[in-house]
Amino acid sequence: MAHSTPLRIGMAGYAFMGAAHSHAWRTAPRFFDLPLRPELTALAGRNPDATTAAAAKLGWSSTETDWRRLIERDDIDLIDICTPGDTHAEIAIAALEAGKHVLCEKPLANTVAEAERMAAAARAAATRGVYAMCGYSYRRTPALALAKRMVDGGRLGTIRHVRAQYLQDWLSNENAPMTWRLDKSRSGSGALGDIGAHIIDAAQWIIGRQISGVSALMETFVRERPLAGDLVGLGGHGNPDAGSPRGAVTVDDTAIFTARFDGGPVGVFEATRYALGRRNAMRLEINGSEGSLAFDFEDNNVLTFYDAAEGPDAGFRRIIVTEPEHPYMGNWWPTGHGLGYEHGFIHQAVDLVTALAAGRQPEPSFDDALQVQRVLAAAEASAGNESRWQEIRHPSPASTSYALEGLSQ
Repeated sequence: MAHSTPLRIGMAGYAFMGAAHSHAWRTAPRFFDLPLRPELTALAGRNPDATTAAAAKLGWSSTETDWRRLIERDDIDLIDICTPGDTHAEIAIAALEAGKHVLCEKPLANTVAEAERMAAAARAAATRGVYAMCGYSYRRTPALALAKRMVDGGRLGTIRHVRAQYLQDWLSNENAPMTWRLDKSRSGSGALGDIGAHIIDAAQWIIGRQISGVSALMETFVRERPLAGDLVGLGGHGNPDAGSPRGAVTVDDTAIFTARFDGGPVGVFEATRYALGRRNAMRLEINGSEGSLAFDFEDNNVLTFYDAAEGPDAGFRRIIVTEPEHPYMGNWWPTGHGLGYEHGFIHQAVDLVTALAAGRQPEPSFDDALQVQRVLAAAEASAGNESRWQEIRHPSPASTSYALEGLSQ
């Protein structure tokens, strides 16, 4: 039975991620016995009318028009940051210094320097029993959690290759309108940070090794987009008329890089929002000395596994990841009744609440997210320097200063 002690949440931002997080906070205690009871206490947004409407729709008890008020309130224990990347550092650091736990959407920040400050603030807060987590929700997809369990259990033997793709197509129409995701000053980067960050985190987490160097290529296919139009989902329909105002796209549309992991494995990574027909193909394949695993989020309840011990005629077999013994699945539906995108956020809420109640660091930590930020920065630096190899140094989390070789902060 769920504990009666509340975890009072204040959330900044209410668009795509805000809706996903709100659904997760509402749903988690209805399917999992949590040690704390999430309460949707206050929602913050700049537009009073829009924020009030969002709060009513998403289930929040009150509203604020300034995120600072969330932090000042005595009836809030945790700040959930679902705003664009240019605000993450200021909100998270202020919240942690005020004694509030933090859940921050990915990527952690827009620069390595910002991420370093956030990670340092999180380490300091942890000594006071205040914790921070970054929202890499794909870690909570049951099939990927099973993949990690199998890798950790030695089912693949020595890991040799990682192939990771994140393919979307919502920007393929050159007249899709400008959004904050296409403005580097707000988003930090384009496909690289928006979706490439997910496959970087998932790959490092599943095989338990950090990326130590990259060689990258980045491209922007459409450099101007309509400022006026209808936003539908992530994309939409901009005004293509001659003379209609257009804004400059200042981020990458695609990022491709090769990588080396600590200890020997090599990887190939691709992120694009121009792969027509691929709606949300977040894919991973891992090859080891004893077997291989493959996953595609467009078939997210399935993990495919090749076991070399079964001989070459066995081929890959499909594991339908809906058994009660599979990660998270014991709290859901009967075998064969699959889950969806939103369940990753629910599992994220469950794991975060459980860690907070136990007084331990939830994962991924801000230090984990800082490592992803270093990879993003290294890829961008390599792409801007004729794809030259870019080494990544991994200083100790206890260190007070960090460096990325060859990259200006």
